[in-house]
Amino acid sequence: MTAPIHPETRIGHVHLKVADLDQALGFYCGVLGLGLTQRYGERAAFVAAGGYHHHIGLNTWESLGGSPPAPSTTGLYHLALLYPTRATLADALRRVEAAGIPLDGASDHGVSEALYLRDPDGNGVELYRDRPEAEWPRDPDGALRMVTARLDLDALRREIG
Repeated sequence: MTAPIHPETRIGHVHLKVADLDQALGFYCGVLGLGLTQRYGERAAFVAAGGYHHHIGLNTWESLGGSPPAPSTTGLYHLALLYPTRATLADALRRVEAAGIPLDGASDHGVSEALYLRDPDGNGVELYRDRPEAEWPRDPDGALRMVTARLDLDALRREIG
């Protein structure tokens, strides 16, 4: 058996094939509020939060004008953006609703609260915040017991004020 991966390892970025770079930038920068950190001509761009070099890469190198993958095929299920607080997740909901983007779902997983939607290329996007670890649901033996319950969107909206 091999040793487990170092516990501080994180997913650094996701790189997506998109059909229209400007449309993708409109979603990731214009709606979600990520910053454009670098653009490579008309075919690729990097976007991020907080001045990081890139959390998401977007390119049309193999997908310019393409269509989303067909249902029942393998590939990306969703990418997830972790928000630092409930208030920042509420602001993300406000941005998505103001842009007229429908939610695919909204769930309370016990450990987190999550919003699910699609980007312009049909890629799944999860916007979520983690609860403090002390609040995570556990069984009597201490094992994690995640759930999928309905997220109260009205209560989340009230976080904005």
